[in-house]
Amino acid sequence: MTRPIIGITTSFLSKSKQQSLNHEYVIAVERAGGCPLILPMTEEQETLAPLFALLNGLIITGGPGITEGLVGKLPKDLPPVVPTRYENDIRAFEYAQKKQMPVLGICYGMQFINAQFGGTIYADIQIQCDVDPHSPKRTEDPVYHTVSLAPNSHLSSILGKPECKTNSFHLQGLETVGGELNISARSEDRVIEGIETPDGRIIGVQFHPEKMPNTVFDHIFNHLLTQAHCQVLNT
Repeated sequence: MTRPIIGITTSFLSKSKQQSLNHEYVIAVERAGGCPLILPMTEEQETLAPLFALLNGLIITGGPGITEGLVGKLPKDLPPVVPTRYENDIRAFEYAQKKQMPVLGICYGMQFINAQFGGTIYADIQIQCDVDPHSPKRTEDPVYHTVSLAPNSHLSSILGKPECKTNSFHLQGLETVGGELNISARSEDRVIEGIETPDGRIIGVQFHPEKMPNTVFDHIFNHLLTQAHCQVLNT
């Protein structure tokens, strides 16, 4: 069977002009049966048109602070996304929307998707929402919490359970959900942990499923690949 090609966005280190990506994203796509393709960051939009035409799905990975739709001021321990990454993320997402391909947004990626749909983002949920830290940056130990899944949501169907324990690495969080997006998950303190479109083509999660391999969270990548297979069959 042909492996669907899944584009994966990366972080960008502005001082050293280097792209970077946690290898766990690549392995998660491979394990689900896809062909991972790390997307380069270019200066011109048309440069990547031939490459985008090959994609059957897109993952927008974790990253720095979202500034579009921002409510409040970013904390000192969260740098803003640099223009190079943000502009390239927009190009990739707009192409995915044009082609109606499946999209998975993780952490920053979920916040990015929400902003593109007109939603708003808390700059610092710990301060603005008066909740316990959701990031190990603010604690001495890893952060885990229970997430409740919305009944009849795609994410609930994907994970096959009403709640699950997830990792947590974020300082920002969603204030309002944009456009046609629905809330699919919340943490115990009511922070939004998942969003999705009504058809399930776009899924966003605030936690990092790629860091929990060989668990129920593999199903999130399996869902992406199932939809990507449909892209292959329809082209």
